[in-house]
Amino acid sequence: MTALVFALGVVLFVLGVAVSIALHELGHMYPAKKFGVKVTQFFVGFGTTLWSFRRGETEYGLKSIPLGGYVRLVGMLPPEKDTDPHEVRRSNTGLFTQLAADARQAEYEHVTDEDLPRLFYRLPWWKKVIVMGGGPMMNVVIAVVLLSIVILGIGTAQPTTTVAAVSDCAIPASSGAQRACTADDPVAPAKAAGLEPGDVITTFDGREVASWDDLSRTIRANGDREVELGFVRDGQERMVDVRPSVLARADLDDPDTTVQVGFLGVSPGSAVQRGDVGDVASQLGTYVTGTAEAIVHLPVRMIDVTKAAFGGERDPEGPIGVVGASRLSGELVTYDDPTWSERAARLLTLLAGLNMFLALFNLVPLLPFDGGHIAGALWEALRRGWARLRRRPDPGYVDVARALPVSYAVGGLLVVMSVILLYVDIVNPVRLT
Repeated sequence: MTALVFALGVVLFVLGVAVSIALHELGHMYPAKKFGVKVTQFFVGFGTTLWSFRRGETEYGLKSIPLGGYVRLVGMLPPEKDTDPHEVRRSNTGLFTQLAADARQAEYEHVTDEDLPRLFYRLPWWKKVIVMGGGPMMNVVIAVVLLSIVILGIGTAQPTTTVAAVSDCAIPASSGAQRACTADDPVAPAKAAGLEPGDVITTFDGREVASWDDLSRTIRANGDREVELGFVRDGQERMVDVRPSVLARADLDDPDTTVQVGFLGVSPGSAVQRGDVGDVASQLGTYVTGTAEAIVHLPVRMIDVTKAAFGGERDPEGPIGVVGASRLSGELVTYDDPTWSERAARLLTLLAGLNMFLALFNLVPLLPFDGGHIAGALWEALRRGWARLRRRPDPGYVDVARALPVSYAVGGLLVVMSVILLYVDIVNPVRLT
């Protein structure tokens, strides 16, 4: 049964990735068609075509390698300045110039006179931004929808004021919280006060406890001052005097630093609770900041991943590829024997995080990412606006073909990264346990 559920988790994740890619490309295609751009292909995947059909002027289909997708908008590259698009030069001096010329040659090989008004590069800059930003924004919408389903509909496990475990002793964070208690360690205040698993803490120093977060912050701020603690055991309300210890613990706002705070020695239980719109917004903000930080540190973390390919330790917080994410999805739906609703919540949360990564990663302002085309459109708007202010001639469209060498270099780097992640995910995978 476990193997079947594991396989189901992997299959559903792969399908979720495919749907996310398709919707991303739809985010480009829909506004492009609305603005009159000629769209000839819409494919999920790369490589050989497995299945396709044609509707109107657009071919839709699936390809053999499910690592992405594309929509072909005719006229992404403008013709070289002061030339007829039907007369693109076939030979040039210089490698980079030749690359641009070859790309233009392929771009305009099947462009007819009727297509000229429908070329993408002719769109106003703001329409280009909408078309190229439509893909990432679609991924953001998917992330919001999935998080809303999880938080508003299914619910998430939240810590409660029910005691799940009582520490035997008080161990400072610097000593290693995972080590066993010794005879030299002081007894934990909760243990000394007689608290037991299953007790529900209701008051602290005469103040009603609203949530575990509220209780935790109150204990930490209390220091070692003796207080009266109220709790419910077996349906009966009880009171006990307790004096928290003061220990070094991770700062709640900066986990990399430690601070001296009050310590009681209890761990919270958890219960599935539905949140509100504010919780969705808060989680979305956490995703955005976490993903942006991960993208900024991606080059350094890829070095660590490369070391892990040759026997080094794999960072569980580091980047993973499609194979690793698929394996993780299978573990998520089987680990700790969750309920079906918990399985669904875990899988949807993973897909939400993936979509947020796709959105922000595609906004990197370099070709071939969507952000590179958006940057080109914004630069075009700036140049033309500045020319109008100075009453100078219109400088024309931005020639993104000149940035193709950068695009090829970035594309090659992405291929290398994908191969490394594929290999490491097989030989040294990240595991949930």
